[in-house]
Amino acid sequence: MFAAERRQLILEMVRANGAVSLRELARVVQTSEVTVRRDVRALEAEGLLDRRHGGAVLPGGFTRESGFPQKSLSATAEKTAIADLAAALVEEGEAIVVGAGTTTQELARRLARVPGLTVVTNSLLVAQALAHANRVEVVMTGGTLRGSNYALVGSGAEQSLQGLRVSRAFLSGSGLTAERGLSTSNMLSASVDRALVQAAAEVVVLADHTKLGTDTMFQTVPTDVITRLVTDEPPAHDDRAATELQALADQGVQIAVAGAGAAPAPRPEVPLPGQRRTRAGLRNAAGGLGPDALPERSARVADLRRR
Repeated sequence: MFAAERRQLILEMVRANGAVSLRELARVVQTSEVTVRRDVRALEAEGLLDRRHGGAVLPGGFTRESGFPQKSLSATAEKTAIADLAAALVEEGEAIVVGAGTTTQELARRLARVPGLTVVTNSLLVAQALAHANRVEVVMTGGTLRGSNYALVGSGAEQSLQGLRVSRAFLSGSGLTAERGLSTSNMLSASVDRALVQAAAEVVVLADHTKLGTDTMFQTVPTDVITRLVTDEPPAHDDRAATELQALADQGVQIAVAGAGAAPAPRPEVPLPGQRRTRAGLRNAAGGLGPDALPERSARVADLRRR
């Protein structure tokens, strides 16, 4: 395939999906990621798309939010691996909250097999994935339907979460940086995600490597509130993703990498509703996130960078 044809196909994929990883682009155009990266740089120089860590997006990606059809086609293999690893964190009889998103939808499909589980969600897609799970109770928030991602948002959704206490929240978003934490492009979605975080003793972020280092308009979860990050293994040449993982680990975020042989951390002792625990106490309970654990995490991230 000639360079012009290859670049046209890359541009069409990005226009159709909003954001596409280099790995996926290379698979579709049947060439190496090194060649795809060169093509993406050339298209960026022409102002036709923007580069992001490990992928490409349409120009103006800082404020633009892709709809569900586009998101569902992006990084599908990565989302599946992340969902498999995240599901291993959930035990029988737990009560959790699950936010909106295509990655959390993949997680919900796996949670259907966990008996005695209670899932609180503002996502119609998450609820649909669990609708026929006989041993899982699904609690929907109130709110106004946001059609682009099939999520309930607004004051009704936020008010229905007041007074709620669960073991953990599973959230996704549009971008994740060590500096600002998790962020999204929509103000209403961000507000509901913050309410979900307030209801949980532990916060687990699900984000594939293409979101690492991407910053969008509205912060949802500051870095110091994130207990765990479940992500996929970044490409060997993606130094920026590895650097971002290192920065997150240095700030106390426990990192589980799907496909890198990383096992989920030991399960934390979650306080019962009504009990209070300091943020430091939560961190130390959630898989050994005290200072003694940092060298081990740093070594794992450094190993990713060398691959």
